[in-house]
Amino acid sequence: MRLCDLFDGLGADQAEVEITSMALDDRLVEAGTLFCCVPGFERDGHDFAAGAIGRGAAALLTERRLDLGVPEVVVADVRAAIAPAASRLNGNPSASLQMVGITGTNGKTTTAYLTRALLEAGGKQTGLFGTVEQIVGGQREPTARTTPEAIELQRCFAEMVAAGDEACVIEVSSHALALHRADAIEWNATVFTNLTREHLDFHSDIEEYFAVKAGLLKGSDAPRVVNIDDEHGRRLAAELPQVTTVGITSDDADLRAVSIATDFGGSSFSVGGLELRVPLPGNFNVINALCAVAVARALGVGDSVIPEALASAEVAPGRFQPIDAGQDFAAIVDYAHSPDSLEGALLTARSLTRRRVIVVFGAGGDRDQGKRPEMGRVAAELADVAIVTSDNPRSEDPDAIIEAIAAGGAGGAAELELIPDRAEAIAAAVAAATEGDVVLIAGKGHEQGQQLADGKVVPFDDSGVLRAAIERIGR
Repeated sequence: MRLCDLFDGLGADQAEVEITSMALDDRLVEAGTLFCCVPGFERDGHDFAAGAIGRGAAALLTERRLDLGVPEVVVADVRAAIAPAASRLNGNPSASLQMVGITGTNGKTTTAYLTRALLEAGGKQTGLFGTVEQIVGGQREPTARTTPEAIELQRCFAEMVAAGDEACVIEVSSHALALHRADAIEWNATVFTNLTREHLDFHSDIEEYFAVKAGLLKGSDAPRVVNIDDEHGRRLAAELPQVTTVGITSDDADLRAVSIATDFGGSSFSVGGLELRVPLPGNFNVINALCAVAVARALGVGDSVIPEALASAEVAPGRFQPIDAGQDFAAIVDYAHSPDSLEGALLTARSLTRRRVIVVFGAGGDRDQGKRPEMGRVAAELADVAIVTSDNPRSEDPDAIIEAIAAGGAGGAAELELIPDRAEAIAAAVAAATEGDVVLIAGKGHEQGQQLADGKVVPFDDSGVLRAAIERIGR
């Protein structure tokens, strides 16, 4: 595609330059690439422009003149210019898909999987982008981040269209919204699950975090679904001209779940004349299911197929995932890594047993430090035994993170233990469990590695480590 077809108002000298790809990383540049000089948090892409040209870049997208001998498109904000150009380069693929965007602090992944299951049951081959994986034309690949960069997104949308996908469900992170990764997408439905403290190392405060998340729904006239049991969701719904609301405790929700019964195998409930079951326990998963049902209805999936499809839906790994190795206590792996999500997981665990709840958890390094004592407080209030351990310490001292968490749990009702080695902490929880207890391993969920200093990642799988610990004790 010609450079002038990607950007409006270019001079004649730029008109015939042929662009075959786009890149933010100069190492990915080849002949015909438009290199996008993104000012990053640690490095400035403008400093790598000369190297990109050496690798064959045909043109540059910049925020200032560089005069390096190739055509330059100078814009006020490179990031904001990337997504529209990438969409044009790939033939505006999102216009050919029913696009569902899901945002919120918690529940995005589960809601995305449930929504995909319902759309597929309604006869729509559906792709997915999320925290765990991407599914393009039925082919699955792991993902590096919740929402990829716009260049990759638009390319994959085009691959979805070519592979016969008719719809796509995408988890939209606040980082993606703030950094324009999810721009230039023609949405057919958007969802707000909730908002609690998270990512305040990136956003200046909770108000900015809310404004960024809300922008997904406010920026589109497509059907909107909002959980109004969440205080921020109720606020957002009041600010939108049209919205479908869901809830459990909110009497005025358009879709309100009643008669909820939950066990380790899932949750049953009634809503709008439908008797439904979702294969996940806990009220928070009922909310996730309500969001998925609302989207499916908005996109034409009939009520006749929803009950069976929801009951048999594929669920995301590491989301209140039971581990059964024949033991006489329950063992659960969950991704809960914020105070609110940890609270939800512990309350669900508590509702499923009359015995003890034993939790193993930590907090990530180089992230919002303020949530650490809050997580300690929640665990000390809701668990019987709370074992604080290492999560993804990254460049921080794991012991310092653990101490910050423990400070919040001091004086709580739970028995508090500090075991920095995560495998040892999981083994200690299993060894302490007695018949009827619930052991909850929280924080990493589906993740397959532990992130240490200098970008080092060592293999670590909570579910595998937990299963091995159970098998060692032989009961």
